[in-house]
Amino acid sequence: MTKIESLLKDERIFYPPQEGKDLAYIKSRYQYDKIYDYSLKDPDGFWTERAKELITWFRYWDRTCYWDFNKAEIRFFEGGKLNASYNCLDRHLLNPHVKNKAAIIWQGEHDRDLRVYTYQMLHDEVCRFANILKSLGVKKGDRVVIYMPTMPEVIAAMLACARIGAIHVVVYGGLSAEALKSRILDAGAKILITADGTYSGGRRINLLNNAETAIAQCECIEKYIVINRFGEEITLSDKRGLLFDELIKNKEFEKYCPCEEMDAEDILFILYTSGSTGKPKGIYHTTGGYLVYAAHTTQWVFDLRPEDIIWRPGAVGWITFHTYVVYSPLALGATVFIYDGLPDYPNPGRWWELVDRFKVTILYLTPTNIRAFMKEREDWPAKYDLSTLRILGTVGEPINPEVWIWYHKNVGKGRIPVVDTWWQTETGGHLISPLPYTIPQKPGSVTLPLPGIEPVIFRDDGTSADINESGHLCIKGAWPGIARGLWGDSEKFKEIYFSRFPGYYFTGDQARVDEDGYFWIMGRLDDVISVSGYLIRTSELESVFVAHSAVAEAAVVGMPHEIKGEVIYAYIVLKDGFQPSEELKKNLIQHITKEIGPLVIPEVIQFVNDLPKTRSGKIMRRILRKVAAGVYDDLGDKSTLANPDVVEKIIQGRKEIFGK
Repeated sequence: MTKIESLLKDERIFYPPQEGKDLAYIKSRYQYDKIYDYSLKDPDGFWTERAKELITWFRYWDRTCYWDFNKAEIRFFEGGKLNASYNCLDRHLLNPHVKNKAAIIWQGEHDRDLRVYTYQMLHDEVCRFANILKSLGVKKGDRVVIYMPTMPEVIAAMLACARIGAIHVVVYGGLSAEALKSRILDAGAKILITADGTYSGGRRINLLNNAETAIAQCECIEKYIVINRFGEEITLSDKRGLLFDELIKNKEFEKYCPCEEMDAEDILFILYTSGSTGKPKGIYHTTGGYLVYAAHTTQWVFDLRPEDIIWRPGAVGWITFHTYVVYSPLALGATVFIYDGLPDYPNPGRWWELVDRFKVTILYLTPTNIRAFMKEREDWPAKYDLSTLRILGTVGEPINPEVWIWYHKNVGKGRIPVVDTWWQTETGGHLISPLPYTIPQKPGSVTLPLPGIEPVIFRDDGTSADINESGHLCIKGAWPGIARGLWGDSEKFKEIYFSRFPGYYFTGDQARVDEDGYFWIMGRLDDVISVSGYLIRTSELESVFVAHSAVAEAAVVGMPHEIKGEVIYAYIVLKDGFQPSEELKKNLIQHITKEIGPLVIPEVIQFVNDLPKTRSGKIMRRILRKVAAGVYDDLGDKSTLANPDVVEKIIQGRKEIFGK
């Protein structure tokens, strides 16, 4: 264990609450241990039971599990027949208690924009949408791109595609026309669904211009459908365009649309993740395994019950929206809350006011979200009644212990569990996470692997790392939700995920396991700085910075140095009430020296107003590394940034420090 790890070791342990434990799916560590052992010894038996408990099948499968990581081949529930839309909607209509309850509660940025869809209403809307797509010639296997803000129509469009066997490709509405074009062309999409625009911080954002600019260069698009968000007349610039409001006037589309019978290994959706050198990669998930794993993790990690109202703020174009906003909560018959607006508009209490008003029970935020709230101090959440909350979650990147404590204390009021989840777009769902009423939690640790998951940590040479020794996090064996490939590039899929350590899934993350078997995610493998031969993990140093009373956020990267190889470059966002100054820089250096030692003193501290982040809340550190090195032009793919304007401000700040 490094000195930083030793100093950061936090002995605070938070035990599961007693209240609610009797109703939990997994109630004790003893149950967890028994189930976990069973899942590894008999994966066929374990996943067969879970698949039959959670999902309705038209036909059961011939073989439960098959994988060969050396060939990058994975199959689950082969020969099984089902439909994701049926599981999220139709089967619930047989139960009057679910049929007439809220499936989706949508709140726009303006309070007047409020809509509630019961399961019956959503079913009817999905059938209408599916019939429209069929009338345009969409059939099983065709790709449909959805480029929209956070609206109920996004969910209806996704489930409509799933209903007829089309593959949906959801693209975040904040991406540029060029980024949208590249995804349309790579997927070979036939249809685009978009909206005229949305609101952000009181401003109108036009999406239609981007959409029409993109499809002007996409001959594969046969038609595009435009949904009216602003409630004003829409003028289309392309003859391929269709207005949704005009289409739904056709009474024929109101009829029931039967579900396509899908094989478990038929593709459900493609999601594009940004690439460091330009071209995004399209990761695809299949119907049976993904749906089973989504429902499995949601039921146990969030202890989701039908009466719950779950809210994961964030944009639609990310895996979290797919798994934990759409497919799993609806498959389990719960209520989903979605919001199209900023967290601090019209004031920093907006999200807490929504939790209070709509009685949200499960809240799933990123550490970035939480740090932003910390910047405003605890005054805002204290203004609202958050007593309906019973589970808090975190996602997106490792959480600093002090951030975890703030979240637990100020939002959870010290009474409810925080499930810090580790997973990836490629995994389809959580792999390592506490079970809320079962596993004692250590701030900053994702605790234990979920049943069915066997993580291992390797050194560079492929040998197993010791206790508290950081290494490469890999997974032994497959699970139903793992991605099946990259669209159009099976060899790249094998190269990225299965070649580094043959026979294992390579996550690309660093981790360590402590003496209690708890996992600590240390960040991506390139988040390490070598100063004069000493390896320093940036996530740990960032945690020390954030523990300072003036610091809201910190991002630490390496800057090339002729003598030392690399030196530490720290980007610091201050809390409200603190101003950048040379005195504060000295104070931060003293803080680092006291907590860790002189070896990790930053060569450069740059105060910034914000950090470049994706809409899922991840700090895009590769951009910060390039800027620190004085590289301003070749920054790679920036299409998934939620705040691209901040990059130029950071570049300008770096130039002011170095005079160039």
